Amino acid sequence: MTDFSTRLILPYIQPSQAQKHVTHNEAVARLDLLVQLTVEAFDAETPPGAPTEGQVWALGAAPTDDWAGQGGKIAAFDNGVWAFTAPSAGWSAVLRGAAEMRIWTGTSWQTPGLSGLDNLDGIGINTNHDATNRLAVSADATLLSHEGAGHQLKINKAAAGDTASLLFQTGWSGRAEMGTAGTDAFAIKVSADGGSWTEALSFAPATGIASGAAVQQSATDVTAGRLMRADYGYGPGNLLGTVTQSGGVPTGAVIEQGSTANGAYTRFADGTQICTASLSAAYAAATHCAASWTFPAAFAAAPVVQITADGAGWASSVSSGLSRGDAQALLGTTSASAASAEIWARSGVSFGASDAVTLHLQAVGRWF
Repeated sequence: MTDFSTRLILPYIQPSQAQKHVTHNEAVARLDLLVQLTVEAFDAETPPGAPTEGQVWALGAAPTDDWAGQGGKIAAFDNGVWAFTAPSAGWSAVLRGAAEMRIWTGTSWQTPGLSGLDNLDGIGINTNHDATNRLAVSADATLLSHEGAGHQLKINKAAAGDTASLLFQTGWSGRAEMGTAGTDAFAIKVSADGGSWTEALSFAPATGIASGAAVQQSATDVTAGRLMRADYGYGPGNLLGTVTQSGGVPTGAVIEQGSTANGAYTRFADGTQICTASLSAAYAAATHCAASWTFPAAFAAAPVVQITADGAGWASSVSSGLSRGDAQALLGTTSASAASAEIWARSGVSFGASDAVTLHLQAVGRWF
């Protein structure tokens, strides 16, 4: 029979031993120090000046003074002296006054890892988990913070047809969901009853283009609260440009302006078109001068044409001496693409063969 126990090194009472109580009390004292082991400090190097009976320290590798040469041992102050015990691998100790436990590895005191928490069936914090909700938390808030830099919350799914989303509920009934549900397009869905759902906004994964009930459905959609599509709304980028239409609905810019050798035109998205030009009406006969105008942009039907004669240059262009008051500008024939204009002399006066009158013309109509 050995003199000491294997794990705690407790002294055994030997056969025919005198004063057995001494050995027994020594073993009890050792148990009192080592069972439910609580230390004042881990890796201690310097003994305290006034230790209290029953206090225990877990020594560091190179302690000094009364602890010299006892590196790695447990030092207990018992009956006014230091008692040293070498811990065995696997012993655990708790730091007094702190929720910290360490385990002796055989060479040092280490904080136990969390490997025992791997592959758990589930965790319920202040509530119960179940087979679907393996992690369940009942709290006023849940904090996920960084560890010195950024922080990502990752929700992974196996295939595009599966769901990776955040679901918002009222009374355990769904009201809103955001994520990739049944597709890789990121979408936001809403519901009033948890049964019928509306896809409010969806973003195509390849282009990022938005669609959904929250977006304009057509160029004529003016539903209150909908988001305007860039191709259905107007701003600095498409207010001016080429005006187009489909079935009477604008599909291009709001205003189009242009010019040719035949004059200038302004075309509006509502179908209105205005053409202007200044033409020289040449001598046609003593009774009148005439001009022909091909519109710079064609109309859908014959427009309304207004004609005025230029007064500022009258004297220089009408060398015959015919006064402006003795002439009247008149509209000739008009079509969707052209118009003729004439300026006639009053009875008793006539134009000269070299006369030419500048006419200002404006045509107003529709381009579709």
